[in-house]
Amino acid sequence: MGVKYYLIDSSILPEVYSKVIKAKNLLLSQEAKSVSEAVRMAEISRSAYYKYKDSIFEYNAQGEETASIHARLEDNAGVLSSVVGELYQFGANILSVNQSEPVNSVANVSITVRLPEKEGISDEIIKKLSSLNGVKSANII
Repeated sequence: MGVKYYLIDSSILPEVYSKVIKAKNLLLSQEAKSVSEAVRMAEISRSAYYKYKDSIFEYNAQGEETASIHARLEDNAGVLSSVVGELYQFGANILSVNQSEPVNSVANVSITVRLPEKEGISDEIIKKLSSLNGVKSANII
C-alpha cells in the first residue's frame, strides 16, 4: 500500500501538529537558532518534533506555486539524477528531496519543487517523469 496524503482542517487535529509546524517555521525564519530553541518556543518536546517533522507540512492556499512530487524509482545509478535533470528542464526550483531506502530495488522519493507559472505544467512534468527509464511511477500530491 502506497503513501496517502490528506488535506485536513487543522482545527480538528491534536495541538501537537500545529506546534510542530510552529517549530519548523521558527527554524526556517531563523527566529530560533536550534531545534532545542524552536521546540522550547513552540512548547513541545524534542521527541514530538522529531516524531512528526518529516510527516507534517503546512499547506499554503495563497497561490504559492509549490508542488510535492512522489515517485517510485528503480535502484539504479542515474535515475534520480535524470528526474532532477527533467525538473530543471521545466524550470522547476527544487526545494527538498527525500528518498527512502530501496525495498525490492525500488525507492520512494518525495521532491518538493517551486514551479514556474504555466498552465498545465504539472501534467506535463508527470507525463515526462513517468516516461523516464527507471521511473516506476510519478504523481503530484
